[in-house]
Amino acid sequence: MSGNFGFVPPSDDGSNNSENEDGNPEDNPHFAEIFKQFSGMGLDIKSLIASLSGSGTAANLSRDVIRDISRKTLSAHGELPVGLTDLNQIHEAFTIADLWVDGATTFPSLGIPENCAMGRGEWIAASLTGWHELAKPLIDGLSEGMANAITTETNAAEMPIPGIGNIAGVMSTFMSSMIATQLGQTIGNLATTLTGANDVALPLLKPARTFLIPQNVAKWSDGLEIPEAEVRIFLALREISAARLFANTPWLTQYLESTITAYGKGIQIDFSAIQEQAQEALASGELDPANPESISHALTSGMFTPGETQAQSNALAKLEMVLALIEGWIDQVVVDAAGDRLPSLLKLRETQTRRRATQSPTQQLFAALVGLEVSPRTARECATFWREIGELKAENRDRLWEDAVLLPEQKDLADPIKFLKSTIVPDDLSGLI
Repeated sequence: MSGNFGFVPPSDDGSNNSENEDGNPEDNPHFAEIFKQFSGMGLDIKSLIASLSGSGTAANLSRDVIRDISRKTLSAHGELPVGLTDLNQIHEAFTIADLWVDGATTFPSLGIPENCAMGRGEWIAASLTGWHELAKPLIDGLSEGMANAITTETNAAEMPIPGIGNIAGVMSTFMSSMIATQLGQTIGNLATTLTGANDVALPLLKPARTFLIPQNVAKWSDGLEIPEAEVRIFLALREISAARLFANTPWLTQYLESTITAYGKGIQIDFSAIQEQAQEALASGELDPANPESISHALTSGMFTPGETQAQSNALAKLEMVLALIEGWIDQVVVDAAGDRLPSLLKLRETQTRRRATQSPTQQLFAALVGLEVSPRTARECATFWREIGELKAENRDRLWEDAVLLPEQKDLADPIKFLKSTIVPDDLSGLI
């Protein structure tokens, strides 16, 4: 495989090797500025060095990079401290909302945490582990894809291909660093808009708990001309509904991770296609080996992204469905809990729906990582499905979350009653109405 994507081995004349032969490459003045530039992009320099030397292992998703990039992204927007008034107002909203949700779901109350109001940065710290666990399967799939590609290239060659393992390691390290950077930037941007711990509608916090972000709650309600107390109760209802769901579905996190793993396992690397793309980009000037930002752009824009397989398409459809089911369930529980006690409920729901359609937190995340777009239509269909199920018997709506095998598929959304009957044993049919 020709071309080293700008990484030129040291000369054999010894002119640049003697002084740092056994030292740290980062200490070499010749590479210092390059390392500085790549570090600023969020690249894992130590892993990159190991890959270049051939001593690297499978690519890792750096939690430190994700954290640092997300904090750096957030710092550009600013953060307000949480005051005592904020805490008291939000605690009151949670107290009211928790009582209302009792009548809308069989999932028990988790109580109101003492620290139920947090800042943007605190949300990042609280959710970081959850984000890392969700994204890690992509890196595992990437490493496996690289290993399989190496085997394919080696078997197809008439003679050994010098350095192909190093090149694969470098590519894998680059891609894992780019995913970490994308994830960090997405998390940092989400921290400026998310209203609470569970606004992203993913089970990120262990254990499940609730809090609101006062600065973002104010931003969310700006211009609505709705009393702030109503807005806080509405968002608290969403928080509590989501937290109760996540606390009572311990299998859900593993289900999401296994679905993303299935996507990752479908990753196939074609070195010849990558080489062709790189050569074309080099010739056009789109890829400049001396400019780290151009390499970053090439990777994040999909230049070296493998094509999607059928297995990956199936995994994305499965992922989209469960995300829509989560969102639809939360929405319907909020409606049932609020009843006619929130005068502005219709307007609040419309605002939430528009927000989800234009800047859904989950869509931002999965669009950045795997190109997934959660259809607003699917989310609406899921909300309708849960409403009709709940109108028959509320506990049946919660019962379907006992196990992944009980959840409906896309084809089941059109006839909730038929689906529900198919999941209940004959003796239970009398309890449908």
